[in-house]
Amino acid sequence: EYTMDVFFRQTWTDERLKFGGPTEILRLNNLMVSKIWTPDTFFRNGKKSIAHNMTTPNKLFRIMQNGTILYTMRLTINADCPMRLVNFPMDGHACPLKFGSYAYPKSEIIYTWKKGPLYSVEVPQESSSLLQYDLIGQTVSSETIKSNTG
Repeated sequence: EYTMDVFFRQTWTDERLKFGGPTEILRLNNLMVSKIWTPDTFFRNGKKSIAHNMTTPNKLFRIMQNGTILYTMRLTINADCPMRLVNFPMDGHACPLKFGSYAYPKSEIIYTWKKGPLYSVEVPQESSSLLQYDLIGQTVSSETIKSNTG
């Protein structure tokens, strides 16, 4: 298992939220965000996730004139990482972070990588060194999972 601190960014377009006028971007506070539809994203292999709330909820919500929404939140995620220690201590491990919609089927919501699979995940250099491990890279992929509810 592992823990990471992330800025989780999601963007989508809601045609109902298009607007005109001199303001190009609407910045919404946390009370207003609760009135707008947001994806029900959850971490499939997450054991525990915490949204940061010090001193206020660490969330950013912006609406552009064309109805495009940017929703960012700071999270600490504790996720499962199965390790096979066959060549310990010289093993290499891949620790995935899997996410998707909790309730919506793929006919209603589809996740895509905004900048494509090579550039959508950014890890600052100072964050790529851990006490016992070296982060040697990251990859992204997509999969469709069929659940009992659809």
